Amino acid sequence: MEVPVDLIKELREMTSASIAQCKKALVESKGNIKKAAELLRKRGLEIALKSGSSGVPREGRIESYVHLGHKIGVLLEVNCDTDFVARNEDFIQFSKDISMQIAACNPSFLKKEDVPAAKLKGEKNKEEFYKSQCLLEQPFVKDPSITVKDYLGSLVAKLSENISIRRFVRYKIGE
Repeated sequence: MEVPVDLIKELREMTSASIAQCKKALVESKGNIKKAAELLRKRGLEIALKSGSSGVPREGRIESYVHLGHKIGVLLEVNCDTDFVARNEDFIQFSKDISMQIAACNPSFLKKEDVPAAKLKGEKNKEEFYKSQCLLEQPFVKDPSITVKDYLGSLVAKLSENISIRRFVRYKIGE
């Protein structure tokens, strides 16, 4: 299938993936740009899972965020495999975005697997609980059509490197 250049360009602007990755995804999705974007996100998560098994990333960034009024503060650790990626503008922006996400949405856990069974006992709707309390399951504040996990996956796909949110802490005056 011959893929129009303007379609590749549009997908590249949407996802920031390489031209070759965009073209391959468009061929696989038979020109459907939404399916191609989803394919790229899934590939990003697959890369993270495969790379994650090789060990703990040794580079990264500690991001701090203090909200206006100095009543809420966040510290976040985001890891990657190379210092080159740790200095990348997209990686830095991701760290800032996630810090603001934590300040705004106050998640208690990083992922579903971190939630103790005792916390889920009284919950009627576990999926809603996960969406409100697990950072990776939350709708991304800058684009609620995707989750934080999707945003992470798209960054992994773009940079072709294992990236993980390791830990975070949120402080609020009086809590």
